[in-house]
Amino acid sequence: IRIEVHMGSNDGRLRFSKQNVVYKSSKTGKVDNIPAAELSQATWRRVCLGHGIKLATSTGHVYKYDGFRDTDYERISEFFKANYKVELTEKDMCVKGWNWGTAKFSGPLLSFDVNDSSVFEIPLASVSQCATGKNEVTLEFHQNDDAEVSLMEVRFYVPPGPADEGADPVEAFAANVLSKADVIQATGDAVCVFKELQCLTPRGRYDILIYPAFLHLHGKTFDYKIPYTTVLRLFLLPHKDQRQMFFVISLDPPIKQGQTRYHFLILLFSKEEELRLTLNMSEEEVEKRYEGKLSKNMSGSLYEMVSRVMKALVNRKITVPGNFQGNTPGAQCITCSYKAQSGLLYPLERGFIYVHKPPVHLRFEEISCVNFARGTTTTRSFDFEVETKQGNQFTFSSIEREEYGKLFDFVNAKKLNIKNRGFKEGMKSKNNEYSDSDEDQHDAYLERMKAEGKIREEGDGSNDSDEETGEYDSNASESESGSGGDGSDDEGKKKKPAKKAKVVKERKPRKEKKQKDTNAPKRPMSSYMLWLNSSREHIKSENPGISITEISKKAGEMWKQIGKDDKEGWDRKAEEAKKNYEKAMKEYRENGGGSSTPSKKYETTHTHTHTHQGRLVEGAVGGRTPCHNWNGTV
Repeated sequence: IRIEVHMGSNDGRLRFSKQNVVYKSSKTGKVDNIPAAELSQATWRRVCLGHGIKLATSTGHVYKYDGFRDTDYERISEFFKANYKVELTEKDMCVKGWNWGTAKFSGPLLSFDVNDSSVFEIPLASVSQCATGKNEVTLEFHQNDDAEVSLMEVRFYVPPGPADEGADPVEAFAANVLSKADVIQATGDAVCVFKELQCLTPRGRYDILIYPAFLHLHGKTFDYKIPYTTVLRLFLLPHKDQRQMFFVISLDPPIKQGQTRYHFLILLFSKEEELRLTLNMSEEEVEKRYEGKLSKNMSGSLYEMVSRVMKALVNRKITVPGNFQGNTPGAQCITCSYKAQSGLLYPLERGFIYVHKPPVHLRFEEISCVNFARGTTTTRSFDFEVETKQGNQFTFSSIEREEYGKLFDFVNAKKLNIKNRGFKEGMKSKNNEYSDSDEDQHDAYLERMKAEGKIREEGDGSNDSDEETGEYDSNASESESGSGGDGSDDEGKKKKPAKKAKVVKERKPRKEKKQKDTNAPKRPMSSYMLWLNSSREHIKSENPGISITEISKKAGEMWKQIGKDDKEGWDRKAEEAKKNYEKAMKEYRENGGGSSTPSKKYETTHTHTHTHQGRLVEGAVGGRTPCHNWNGTV
């Protein structure tokens, strides 16, 4: 079922129970809960996506749901009567196409009616501005970034009323709109003010003025007013250095600056900053409005004061990291990169959040699967890929391999689907090799020797033959990864044995490449090549500037369209050219052409040993390849 939000619609799931009506958005995870006692009106109507239900509550809210089938009406109507004591009334929309009628304001909706049938309805909360002119009212709307087309403006012509009426109908119309519109006006004093807070997105230092209904960010360049109704979630996240704290505010819809959208407001605090805060209210007002969540005079760390005030005014819980512990002692996050920007990934109890550029929040319920992949640039790190049910993929790269076991245990405990779990058996044997950093070192000298001499058939087993697979052991545990990364005591104390010189197998002589006889007659062309040579200039003249590859492509298409008779003509020419070639080749051989064969060359293979930078190296060099002189001695 889809719900109308910000002049657009979002997918979700709708549940009618005896106690309430619950809708959960698939996009944001936000849950709307309507108690059954608050339902005052229910309307069934035909809409563009089938049938819809409009629910009105006694608190003045209106909810619109689309996507029902015609056959659902009887079932839902009976359920509403039995459990909500509300009649589900059918109401037809007016489809006459008339553009004059009556404007009716009912709660948060403006309904334009013709003969008591609604033509369209405008949710006044979507109005961003209302301007008046002579007999005219213009409504401007918030842009919906998720919609392909957004309604931005509607103009109403309001005819003048009788002369004896004192009130201006245009001003009355505008006053009704502004009373419910989402036009934030800073009236009255702020509850409290936080000066010069460091903000990462949008970047800069802002004064934050806390009002009862909205948050005001005041900076040197920009101002933002954020209604508390747009706040989805609050996060308080400790920085990896354990000296700073992130306070993250998730917003829907986002705040806008030009074409930039900020879905998250991220503040950065130092743990050492202290603050004494006095609310601009009496103690009785504070106690009555916030029910003990706040007090008139408070003191403590700055981040604690901001988070405490926001929690009380927004009335939402603050999400903090769970029991996950990274490889760094005390760290509850993982250092990684996302879209070439370095940041921190926090595994939470119900999702992941990445800060800070760009911020990403992924809920477990929207994750389809995760994947542990080998790093693209180095074997000392790995990538963590998350794929959502909508088909989007997020890749967090350059994660230190010491974090692998703990992150895997966390994902496994949360019962997330691990994409490469099937590779676990093959990866077990390679786990120790992966953990040993010395074995991953690349020997450039041996590589150069192989490239120059082309004599080694088998590389060094520990350096070259044991290549790592492209994905990680999905069955590894934290203990295995931890012990492998640090190295056990026994392994640390033992010295590595010196590498023994290998016996190099003799290389088989190469087969001589057949020499081409330049004096022999040229081979005949096929019928297609004969046609192409005759048609190439014609194709170029019809297609000026065409490239060589495009000529071939165009010629292939034209050749397919040539008639059977024309092709037979070119086949005859090709057959004639073939006979001429065979005749010329016969005469060439009779005159002694092509009889000389190159003298056979013999190859010798010898083994040499030399010392390079204090290390013994052996190699075999073929007879045609000169023996190189390293450091002046061989």
